[in-house]
Parts: sequence; structure tokens; C-alpha cells
Amino acid sequence: MAPAAIESTNGAATKYVVPKEMKAIRYNKLNDFSLVTMPVPEPKGHEILIKVKSAGICGTDIHIANGDFESALTQGKSVVTGHETSGIVVKIGENVKGFKVGDKVTADNSELCGHCHFCRQGKLLYCENFLAHGVHLDGGFAEYCAYPAEKLFHFDNCTWEEASLFEAASCAVHGMDRIRPEVGSSILLIGAGPTGLCLAQLLKANGGAHMVLASNEGPKMELAKKLNCADEYVELSRKDPSKQWADLKAKYPYGFDVVVEASGSHALLERAIDYCTRGGKLVYYGVYEKEALIKVSPARVFSDEITMVGSFSEMWCLPRAVHYLETRKVDVCGIVTNTYSLEQFGEALDAVKNKTCIKAAIIFD
Repeated sequence: MAPAAIESTNGAATKYVVPKEMKAIRYNKLNDFSLVTMPVPEPKGHEILIKVKSAGICGTDIHIANGDFESALTQGKSVVTGHETSGIVVKIGENVKGFKVGDKVTADNSELCGHCHFCRQGKLLYCENFLAHGVHLDGGFAEYCAYPAEKLFHFDNCTWEEASLFEAASCAVHGMDRIRPEVGSSILLIGAGPTGLCLAQLLKANGGAHMVLASNEGPKMELAKKLNCADEYVELSRKDPSKQWADLKAKYPYGFDVVVEASGSHALLERAIDYCTRGGKLVYYGVYEKEALIKVSPARVFSDEITMVGSFSEMWCLPRAVHYLETRKVDVCGIVTNTYSLEQFGEALDAVKNKTCIKAAIIFD
């Protein structure tokens, strides 16, 4: 495979020489991936081809591989995964304006039909024909990927490691749109994963008068303190956190205005409602196993007027996420702890599975 190169005139980039083939991680079926050589995609008139520079790995990638998340794999198709992708513009479709070769961009992974029941109501996230790069369409665990120009957003200041968190931060921005905390709210957030750390900072800065972060003791909570994510930290014992939960209940007998479950544990979600105040709000923010069920007292929800809110993915939230990260109003420094080459994808996946990292990312030369 011939290396890609930038041709220049007087130091100004004029054309990017794109090879015909690229390396990519392709899943042929559930939990079965391989490093393959495949053709570089040709951008259509409305698309842009980017040379991928970073692609984050998150828990959703595990769910996709396992079949817990609806994807091309659950439909019996192969797919190149990777849905947290940033890179450099190298080829531009004939109908595209506003971009030039060499621009740093990050990708919104979604593609919508525009004509289904929900699209025609403006409820784009619920598109009945919703497709996402790295889930249903080929994504960013590849040297190149093509996206609609409308789904690419410029950035300048963030490193490639930090850029792998734009998508996670955009999900947190969407979470804020769903939660809409009132000014002066008391908030309990459970879980200190990458998107949880972003959401905690947003909640604290946008309505949260007192922010409590509860998560397992260890590196994530140490990082949360460095990033000043909360006003109070409850470092849960990995062996038996029951006393800490009891102490939290005793300290806040009236509960919290907003409780966000961001760990993805349905057992913690079942517990979380006990920490809602009357008239409070419980937010389902984690990605849960497809078959998971919880017990909820309808009498409690009814009499205490508990509002239960789901927050899934994001739609057109990337521009705001880019602004927050570029200005450091949401600080993601240190969240990416492990970086890997594409050839080390298996090691990266194991690090996420085994929770030996806070955030892993594939970084390209």
C-alpha cells in the first residue's frame, strides 16, 4: 500500500494523494474481528473523505461486539466499527462547500433518512431508518472514512487524544438537553466513566448547586477530583459499598433533585430511585444490557411524582461539545489513559473490557 502524501505549492497544501487501499478493523460476525486490507472509500458528491487520526473505544463498542446493541452484526452483515472518529480532510465531494484539504474535523456518526414518521416530525434521533458509522455503516477503526459534509465539524485546539472524546461529550450535551436541571439543583451522578465525567462538569456548571459524584474507588475517581467534576465524592468500595450507600442516605434524607445513573449497571439503576427527592428526576444515562429488567414501585413514582428520563446518544450536539472542549470549560485532560495503533486493536478492546483504562483510543500516525 503506497503511503499517502500531501502535495504542496510554496508550502500550501493543494492535494492529498490518497492510496487505493487501507487497513481497517472489520467485524464479520459478533465477537469476530480481523485486521483487513480493503479499498479506500470514494466520497460521493455530498461527502468528505477524512484520514482518520483518532478513534475512541468505549463500552458501546463492547455492546456492539456482543450483540447487545442493534447493529449491522445483529443483521448478519459485516462492518468496520469505530463511532468516535476525528481526522483530517483529504478529499472533498464535488457538491461540498466550506471545507478544504487539511482541515481538522470530528464526525457525527449518524445518517438519517429524512422521510420517516419521526424525521418528518423533527424528532431526528428517533429516525426509523437511523444508521450510524461504526455501528451499521463502516466507521473509524480504519485509515480512511467518508462522511456527509453536514456531519463533520471543524476544531483547532484539541489534541487527537482529546478529540476522541468529542462524541462522548456530545452525548453529555444531549443529556443536559434531556435533564434541564433547574438552577440551584442538588444532583447525584452515579458513574465516573468518560461521558460521565463530561456530564458531571456540565451539570455542575449549568444548574447544579451541589454536585455529588458516586463511583467505584480507583483511578476514575482520582481523575474526577483533578478535573474538579463535583463538590463531593463518594468513593464506593468494590467489595461492599452498602455502608457508603447507607451513609449517603443518612446525610441526604430528603434525596436529590436529580439522580443520574451513568454506570450502565441496572442493579444501581434499581437503587437510584431511592435517592430521588419527592418531585425529583431519575435519569437513565448508561447503556444497559438488552435483557436487563429492574423493579420500580409505581406507587412511589405516582405519589412522589418522580420524573423518569432516558438519554440516548445525541443529535446535532457536536458543535456545542467542540466548543466546551476547545475552551476547556469541559476539561478532558487525562481521560484518555491508553493509546494504541490499529494493529493493537485487540489489546485496546481488552483494556476496555477488563477496565484497566479510563479511556482507550486508536491513534494513527
